[in-house]
Amino acid sequence: MAGEDLGVLISRISMRDRSAFELLYEQASPKLFAICLRILGERGEAEDALQDIFVRIWQRAGTFSTDGRSPMGWLATIARNHSIDRLRQKKPATRDIDDVYDLADGARTPEEDAHLKSEGRRIDHCMQRLEPDWASAVKDAYVQGLSYNELAEQYRVPLNTMRTRLRRSLIKLKECLEA
Repeated sequence: MAGEDLGVLISRISMRDRSAFELLYEQASPKLFAICLRILGERGEAEDALQDIFVRIWQRAGTFSTDGRSPMGWLATIARNHSIDRLRQKKPATRDIDDVYDLADGARTPEEDAHLKSEGRRIDHCMQRLEPDWASAVKDAYVQGLSYNELAEQYRVPLNTMRTRLRRSLIKLKECLEA
């Protein structure tokens, strides 16, 4: 991306540097807006989401670390998660999250591609260590965007059982990924 390094800008933003924030907005907003628009499907919604996302970036810049993550990857994750949260809040019956899930960035470097594939294999390996129903419930919750209520109905279990099942599954995934 042209201009100043995004990681440097994020570091400056963590020190409340407004000029760095303006530069980051100029450099990153087109891509982040595209992510929002693709997920939300409506220009007005995407514009509102983008504004919220930059507020979050301002507030969370101090949490960014360069431990193998690209600055744009960090920004895109914030945009993606916020947009999916907004989509879940609206939960229109005519929109399927599968339509917006694939957010691959065509401009990834070979190193980023290799890292993502490696991480994907690690996640797949850890998902296989879960009981099949639990792994399926995790995918339904975090990929399909189903609510706890929807999952409890689908798997025919009480709501609190589903919450516990997902929480325990995520703990096991985290332990596996940290090993």
